[in-house]
Amino acid sequence: MILPTAHPHCVLRPWRDGDQPSLVHHANNRRVWRNLTHTFPHPYTLADAQQWLTLSGADPHSLHLAIEHEGQAVGGVGAIAGHGISMGTADFGYWLGEALWGRGLATAAAAAFQQHLMQTRRFVRLQAPVFAWNPASMRVLEKLGFAREGVLRSSVTKDGQVIDTVMYAYIVA
Repeated sequence: MILPTAHPHCVLRPWRDGDQPSLVHHANNRRVWRNLTHTFPHPYTLADAQQWLTLSGADPHSLHLAIEHEGQAVGGVGAIAGHGISMGTADFGYWLGEALWGRGLATAAAAAFQQHLMQTRRFVRLQAPVFAWNPASMRVLEKLGFAREGVLRSSVTKDGQVIDTVMYAYIVA
């Protein structure tokens, strides 16, 4: 599966063997790590990249794709499926190597991924918690029509700080 995006040199595709060097290059960055969950390691090593390639397709209910720019994996998008009574909900997320920030790639990739999830009716609700210090990610979600549902005060500890999380959600109609 290859999903085109609105960006001319960017597509979404499954992670594949050979992505490890590019993945390490873009993921081994403190500024990238700082905006992601505890499951994203720092420093990011070749062993971490190999583990990710093994895990990225392991859950048949979730979906993880690489953001490819000019032939290289430069980030990722994902929808992690809920379980039990939350099976219609997915945690929606994305990350991009810092060298490509500010070019519209994150918005293009997230929009293409959201569109794919809507067309396949894989989930009823996409939710995206964002750390309060990351307004750029909030802008991306707002461009995609995600609604700000609220602030979860002092809800996470990241980088040695207790911070708020802003919850965004998109209901698939």
